[in-house]
Amino acid sequence: MKAYVFPGQGAQFAGMGKDIHERFSDTRTLFAQADKILGFKITDIMFQGTTEDLRQTKVTQPAIFLHSVIMARTISDFKPAMVAGHSLGEFSALVANGTLSFEDGLKLVFQRALAMQKACEAEPSAMAAILGLDDKIVEDVCSQINEIVVPANYNSPGQIVISGSVKGIDMAISELTDRGAKRAIKLNVGGAFHSPLMESARLDLQKAIESTRFSNPVCPIYQNVSAERVEDPSQIKMNLIAQLTSPVRWTQTVKNMVHDGASSFTEVGPGNVLQGLIKKIEPSVTVSGV
Repeated sequence: MKAYVFPGQGAQFAGMGKDIHERFSDTRTLFAQADKILGFKITDIMFQGTTEDLRQTKVTQPAIFLHSVIMARTISDFKPAMVAGHSLGEFSALVANGTLSFEDGLKLVFQRALAMQKACEAEPSAMAAILGLDDKIVEDVCSQINEIVVPANYNSPGQIVISGSVKGIDMAISELTDRGAKRAIKLNVGGAFHSPLMESARLDLQKAIESTRFSNPVCPIYQNVSAERVEDPSQIKMNLIAQLTSPVRWTQTVKNMVHDGASSFTEVGPGNVLQGLIKKIEPSVTVSGV
């Protein structure tokens, strides 16, 4: 069975989407539609902007979504048996499997980006990558720190990202280094994604998601919050709302997809980060990019 997966924030690069725009004339309508929906020329920033321009959250998230969704439209035999997306990538996956329309997906992603940016500015916060430790050790250390600090991304065995207050992250890095982490490094991100510090963003996004039409998908999505197969539109909505303050269970997601029959994974969108993670999680499966 063929699974398609969609990357999240951090996969952006200068010039992204320009080759698709030039090679596939039928995608140009979608690029133009995106400029109109967002109210600014995101295509100019994607095609000609600098890496710094693309780092702005209000640009990064819709740019990655746009690149991923439009790239999926260029696949002639696109018939996924199942889909999943890493954090932001879950919105791309929901358009790819027919749950969301392109227009509604882009609007939600833009609202998500603005809400997250606002939450980040309200309270200084941070994230850090922890390499070489068992998940349980990371969970235990986080739970013992008297600050907001939680596991945010279960990326692959031995690679977990934590999220929380600046003080909490600093304390966790020190303790996890003492406990034998190979690396414990702060990430260059705007704030504490997938933590309780995103609660205000979750509430903002909840209103938008609840008022958006979600259709029956053509294939199941394995969602970040539960790592489980979901097909019911109302359950998909609930999980998507919970996503901003809950961890991304990527390791568990991939394992569940393989258990349910996925034998090949294709990453659709900028970069190849997910391909590397999937190889670490399940070395037996075939992994490729578009």
